[in-house]
Amino acid sequence: MLCRYRHKIHWTAKPNRVGRDLSRYSKDRSERAREELVAEIGSALLCADLGIVPELEPRPDHAAYLGNWLKVLADDKRAIFQAAAHAQRAVNFLHALQPAASEERAAA
Repeated sequence: MLCRYRHKIHWTAKPNRVGRDLSRYSKDRSERAREELVAEIGSALLCADLGIVPELEPRPDHAAYLGNWLKVLADDKRAIFQAAAHAQRAVNFLHALQPAASEERAAA
C-alpha cells in the first residue's frame, strides 16, 4: 500500500506541481536516494493524514534503499530536514487537489 502513495509523492515533482529537480535521478545514486527518501517520508505523512495504517511488506530492494539513505544522511546532516520539507510540500499539494469539506457536503 505504501508504494501507491510513494508514487503519488514522486508525481508531484514535476515543475508545474511542486517542482523538485529530478534531472539527475537516473544518473546520480545520491540524488535518487534523496528523492526516494522524500517519497518514503511523504507516503508516511499521507498515510498518517488519511488514517491509514500501512501494511509494511518487506521488499527485496529495501536493504539497498536503506543503505543509500544512510549514506546520504551521514554525508549531509541537513538531508533529513530537506527531505521532510520536500515531502510536506508534496503532501500539501496533493491535499490541495482534494475538494474542500464544504464543497463535498454541498454536492451530497
